[in-house]
Order: sequence, then C-alpha cells, then structure tokens
Amino acid sequence: MLELTPYRKLLDVNVACKAIRDVRRLLLYGTCVRDEHPSIFEEYARGRVPLAVCMEEVHFNMVALKLASIAARVKLEELVVLTVDGSPHCLQLHMAAEEVDRIVGGLPRRHVVIEEGEPVEIDPETVKVARYLSRVQKLRREARAPADSGVSRDAFAR
Repeated sequence: MLELTPYRKLLDVNVACKAIRDVRRLLLYGTCVRDEHPSIFEEYARGRVPLAVCMEEVHFNMVALKLASIAARVKLEELVVLTVDGSPHCLQLHMAAEEVDRIVGGLPRRHVVIEEGEPVEIDPETVKVARYLSRVQKLRREARAPADSGVSRDAFAR
C-alpha cells in the first residue's frame, strides 16, 4: 500500500510555519485528490508542502486570504494547485490562486487538473479566461467549425 504524505489543511497551518519557510513550494490540492488519485498526489507532493482544501467546506474568501497571507510573508518559489477537472468547487481553488496573484503580484503558480486519471497542466491565462463566461462563450463561438468541415460541433461539449 502507498504510504501517503501526512494530511494537513490549509486553514490549520500558520502562514509562516517552519515547513513553508524552509521549503517555499506549496501544493494546494482538492481534498479528494489524495484519496482518489494517491499516486498523482504523491508525485506532486514531493518536494512541496501539501495543503488540503475542500471548497465545499470553506468559503473562497477564507482560502484566498490565507493564501495571500502566506504569499505576503514568505517568498514562495512555487504554488501548484492540483484538483480534479470538472468540479465547480475545485475550480474555485484555481480562481483563488489567480486572485492571490492579483493581490500580491509575481506569485509563481502552476495549475494542474486530473482528467481521466491523468494530470493535465493548465496555463494560468486559461484559468483567468475561465472566470469570464462571456469570453468563454465568445471563444467557443469562434472555434465552431462550419457544418461541412467534418469537425465535430461537440468539441467543447462535456
């Protein structure tokens, strides 16, 4: 059986705790990732301080303030946000990281989602665009191919 990294919640750690000060690399992950995808979790937890968040339990503002407080006190080398893809709750975790970057500036971050059992890296710009439904709709309309092109109109459907 896989020996998992100890479980710690973001809201339960001090913003400038020794582990964060020493490592300066965070893994902020959706709580279910650890249990549902343990090998992917361990891969991304390696060399980082893993902190769990379930956006069904805590408000966006609490997560964003805690993360901004960490970033204001410790010069982070990297923040990785790891969640399952398609969850409206997990999406908020990615949005919170982008909001913190807007507040503190220069937050080195990576976004990773798990789709069909595989990690997929998402560009921060994509996360920013996803915040604006009108932009997403415009991109979808622009991407639609003419009916006779042979390209599926369901390319964005899920």
